[in-house]
Amino acid sequence: MSVLDRAFLRMKRELNLHYNRGRVSHVTRSFQKTADRGKKAPVIIFNASTRISGLSQNAGFSLITSLALRKNGIPVHYFVCDRGLRPCVLGTDRDNPANDPPCKECIRTSQLIFDSENIHTFSYKEDQGVMQDIRHLGLAELFEYEYKDIPLGKIILPSIRWILRRHHLADYEQNRELARRYIQSAWNVYREVSNLIEEINPRALLVFNGMFYPEAAARLAAQKKGVYTVSHEVGMLPYSAFFTEKEATAYPVIVSKDFRLTEKQNQRLDDYLSKRFTGKFQTAGVQFWPEMQNLDDSLREKAGEFSALVPVFTNVIFDTSQSHANTLFEHMFVWLDLVIEKIKQFPDILFVIRAHPDEIRPGKESRESVSEWVAGKKLSTYQNVIFIPPDRYVSSYELIKRAKFVMVYNSTVGLEASIMGKPVLCAGKARYTQVPTVFFPDSLQEYEKMLVDFLTSRVVDHPTSFIENARRVLYSQLFRASLPFDQFLEEDNVWRGYVRLKKFSPELLKMGQSEILDVIMGGILKRSEFIREI
Repeated sequence: MSVLDRAFLRMKRELNLHYNRGRVSHVTRSFQKTADRGKKAPVIIFNASTRISGLSQNAGFSLITSLALRKNGIPVHYFVCDRGLRPCVLGTDRDNPANDPPCKECIRTSQLIFDSENIHTFSYKEDQGVMQDIRHLGLAELFEYEYKDIPLGKIILPSIRWILRRHHLADYEQNRELARRYIQSAWNVYREVSNLIEEINPRALLVFNGMFYPEAAARLAAQKKGVYTVSHEVGMLPYSAFFTEKEATAYPVIVSKDFRLTEKQNQRLDDYLSKRFTGKFQTAGVQFWPEMQNLDDSLREKAGEFSALVPVFTNVIFDTSQSHANTLFEHMFVWLDLVIEKIKQFPDILFVIRAHPDEIRPGKESRESVSEWVAGKKLSTYQNVIFIPPDRYVSSYELIKRAKFVMVYNSTVGLEASIMGKPVLCAGKARYTQVPTVFFPDSLQEYEKMLVDFLTSRVVDHPTSFIENARRVLYSQLFRASLPFDQFLEEDNVWRGYVRLKKFSPELLKMGQSEILDVIMGGILKRSEFIREI
């Protein structure tokens, strides 16, 4: 990018920041300063891991929710970082964690987004007791470290894996230094949130994600004091959010046993799937598939040389969802090692291993990838393996159509394959395994036995109940639990996945004016389900 292009983007970013500030001011001027508002228990809003500058989708979801609460007379207290994390997750220099995070830019953004009412800032206060404890610990010991019964090591582990873009972490000083800094910062957040809760006695805490260490520490502090806690993540539809009192990255959507799709709902789901099957979809503002290619002639010809084809769909190893997935297997690569055993054992079956396109997303490139694993295991020497790298946009759905059965770790494609009528053997706890939609054994031994049975059977049966359940689950995730904010937010045209506020009437924030905000208000204030009826 040229200097001129960078300057132009910087100017557009500045314009968006000030535009958002103007929109927030317009909305807050409509708030009535009523005497009874101070008598109502407040809600704390905290999302230190959503952005440095600009307004990410998750920062936008949090901001609109806070404005809606305030418009309806509920006091909101913003818990805002003021150089309180050394470093924060997004501000970490993964190559040199001792570098200071870009606090000046972040603080300036916070000052532009939030008004002056009920702002609680926290700075960094080193705890000598913690520092003395962890000074000489190895990396494994740091991840097991607890202080005053708070599992600080476990709290920071998902964040370190995410920012370093890998699951396995070498025990050398650079990683130890980052762990020490995250532990101190996590304790700082835990202590400051605990103090704030004692001071204002809130009714609820709203955090982003709940897995990155600042929000995880805040969430635990609230739970320890009996404060209702809600977390949010991007939903499955554009500009949509998923809210839950549980762990947002696990996406624990509740699907009632009595819920059945109507003809209209089935059509809505089919319309979505028709676009999905051609690659026309976005996740968190990112379109992974610039194009979707059909299987080429060489792959078709090779598939014809074998008795069956089994696609193997992988995930990104450092993603925060993997913490929930690793129940049968320690991690995804242990599962893939088992797949290699079966590749050797069944030379008459063609295994097609597909890397997730997110492994090479610009700015989020994996440093422990399936591509590296394939090379390290020398899979190219096996005649019954085809590897599809993350930058090759071959249609997964064409593979599924030709499959005997489908193997996934915890990918959403497993749910879609089940809807397409293919048996799916799932190796990790997924967004859909709480309902019988795929085959998900209870133990590692049962998994391996089932895998061998599938590979040796002439035909693998796929219960029709799995198809119906899969449709019920996917519909619920898409249209009932994904709460669209497109009335309030739009693309900022600077960064992918970043937004700015639309020009909407502040009256739209009142209860009864927006179905989506009514669902969210009910969930936060009355603890009802974050589900809309559609």
